[in-house]
Amino acid sequence: MGPKALQANGELADGTLLALAGPRTIAEVIVPNIGWAATARGRPSPRVIAMVSVAVTAGTDTDTETARSAAADSMGIFEMVPSYQKVMAREGVSKAAQLAVIGTAESVTRQLRAHLDAGATEIAVVPLQSGAGDLRYVWDVVATL
Repeated sequence: MGPKALQANGELADGTLLALAGPRTIAEVIVPNIGWAATARGRPSPRVIAMVSVAVTAGTDTDTETARSAAADSMGIFEMVPSYQKVMAREGVSKAAQLAVIGTAESVTRQLRAHLDAGATEIAVVPLQSGAGDLRYVWDVVATL
């Protein structure tokens, strides 16, 4: 997600797949840089696909804590990578799991729409839950976007 990678994507590729980028990074860094590079080469606007870790909870403290723990376990690796450290700093968080979208269906919908409003053209959901019932709630939310 650095400037040179975004420039290359804009000039040569149809878009980019973002891991861990929140709405601020998408709006302030990704979309302007990749868009500028595409325009400079006379190419169409690139796709910006935000890969977002998601858990839809019932809103109870137990459900939310379980989802946050799953996020911390699966996303902690990002905290060791300098480019992701920059993204976390830009987003104002200290842990990668803080960029996971966790909450009730209404809250998750609102948070995912913020990625789209920031300029993401699509969202690739990475479920933090694995139970069939839990996944049904995730897919129901995604279907509304």
